[in-house]
Amino acid sequence: MLSPQMKALRGSASIAGVATFGCGEATGYTEMEILARAAHAAVADAGLTMKDIDGLCTASVLSTMWPMPVVEYLGLNPTFIDGTMLGGSSFVAHLMPAMLALQAGQCNAVLVCYGSTQRTSTFGRAQVAQARRLMDPQPHETPYDPVQPLSAYALAASRHMAQYGTTRRQLAEVAVAARAWARLNPEAFERGPLSVDDVLASRMVSDPLTVRDCCLVTDGAGAFVLVRSDRARDLPRPPVAVLGTATAVWHRQISSMPDLTVTAASQSGRLAFEMAGLAPKDVDVVELYDAFTINTLLFLEDLGFCAKGAGGAFVEGGAISPGGRLPVNTNGGGLSCVHPGMYGIFTLIESVRQLRGEAGDRQVAGARTALAHANGGTLSSQSTALLGVADAV
Repeated sequence: MLSPQMKALRGSASIAGVATFGCGEATGYTEMEILARAAHAAVADAGLTMKDIDGLCTASVLSTMWPMPVVEYLGLNPTFIDGTMLGGSSFVAHLMPAMLALQAGQCNAVLVCYGSTQRTSTFGRAQVAQARRLMDPQPHETPYDPVQPLSAYALAASRHMAQYGTTRRQLAEVAVAARAWARLNPEAFERGPLSVDDVLASRMVSDPLTVRDCCLVTDGAGAFVLVRSDRARDLPRPPVAVLGTATAVWHRQISSMPDLTVTAASQSGRLAFEMAGLAPKDVDVVELYDAFTINTLLFLEDLGFCAKGAGGAFVEGGAISPGGRLPVNTNGGGLSCVHPGMYGIFTLIESVRQLRGEAGDRQVAGARTALAHANGGTLSSQSTALLGVADAV
């Protein structure tokens, strides 16, 4: 049960500017450089300058002290800093501390930013995985040398299939829907045709997941600016209010997950909906962290869009594709648009673009509310946000 003080935060802060940069391949750029390009663009989109930014939230896979070089590179002097690292959910999780800092008057404009060049960098994923074995040991799993994070998600998918009868064809529907949205998005990295049969026939990488059940490996940077809602109304772009947000963590290692078919999204979603005063039926656009196809099914269930175990049936027949019953991952998601190591910030950016009516051919008509949900680790951290246009507050 949320406290009255938490409920009072509903709508108190709004996203005033968003931007991306270097999505796909950012050859010749460093992570800091593409982060800075996205950050400057988001600040300009909000009608502000870097001198107006007095709050910073950021995180990195490669650096435990990442906020400090970001402050240095951008020339900031923030009075509020949050470098909490929860994997891909970090940037949605940053919403709550940023809202609290804004409400307390600790700062007036918070920049949330991320950048990664994991696709084109000479320091590749293999080196990152090796470093993580030493810096982030997982004692119950590392000795068995799993292909992480893939093995963990394959384990969850296998359990869901065994327990609920979910099929590989239903998983493939998720990838096909994401690609259908991506084909409407000029920024998406993969825009070629994709069928269910294509997914099923693609290379198996960790049973039951094929390469097309897995997210992209891309570069990319994203940023957004959060301000108090009363100030947002005076800025040039249509403000998008944060109606509710919450984060939950139940475990680190997949082997410590209480139930492989139930994620902490069931907690973060419930609290976010309670804060927002909304229910799943009130949401017009859904942006989910789809690192793997099983994620989308689990989150649709845990966030209340369908019953537990019914995710596979829910997505059949193009139900989450353009023209389906529920618009999900309208930019193409991590499966077809962009996935630079941590995808969470892009769920918020796409939500804002949809609610501002800026999504072009993929625009969901009349969208007034959106849910952005991000995942970190191996189904370990979950962060949910509900956003709305000004008259939805």
